[in-house]
Amino acid sequence: MNLKQIAAEHAATFVEDGMKVGLGTGSTAYFAICKIGERVQAGLNIQAVATSEASDKLAREWGIPIIPFDQIGRLDLTIDGADEVDPEFNLIKGGGGALLREKIVAANSNKLIIVADGSKAVQKLGKFPLPVEVVPFASEWTFQTLEKMGCQPKWRMNGEEQYLTDNGNLIADCQMGAIADATELNVQLNMLPGVVDNGLFVNMADVVIIAKEDGTIDELHRPQ
Repeated sequence: MNLKQIAAEHAATFVEDGMKVGLGTGSTAYFAICKIGERVQAGLNIQAVATSEASDKLAREWGIPIIPFDQIGRLDLTIDGADEVDPEFNLIKGGGGALLREKIVAANSNKLIIVADGSKAVQKLGKFPLPVEVVPFASEWTFQTLEKMGCQPKWRMNGEEQYLTDNGNLIADCQMGAIADATELNVQLNMLPGVVDNGLFVNMADVVIIAKEDGTIDELHRPQ
């Protein structure tokens, strides 16, 4: 069992009968969805929403009931992965291309549980490229603005073509280096016309589950 799977299956134990659950996206969330699916097949009664078409498909294959957003209301918890997490529980997400849906679902959850292996725990965010989701209209202007900010953006590619999110948008991966103030940068990026959202998740994570190299788990809770 790999470290992501160990952490993800531990996170799945937070899901209780009767809960409304958000299902994240990516390689770590994959293991959480599979474990939740096993529990559903064993009798666990939940309702869920997914943060991507891929996670939606996987959940349905496991028999997890997927409910329309207009019918499910606020979620009890969401389980998702992260590309980086700092000691203040700030995150970089979006390596899997689902940052916008992930942030919408996280913002409508009473608890956000982040699952990662030890390599994702950092003292300062920014070594991992920060994804910025951009609308296609006049995207080159938005790209140029990111360049002027010193973000060093590169369009994410899918082969020879630009990568498109499930929302039909582009992603500029920004090599920021160490991010001094995640809160300020998050606001600055989201104020740019053409930017839909960015991969900084500030003050959103409540629990961080880290699987360490020796197979043990750190379960960290953000101070209230």
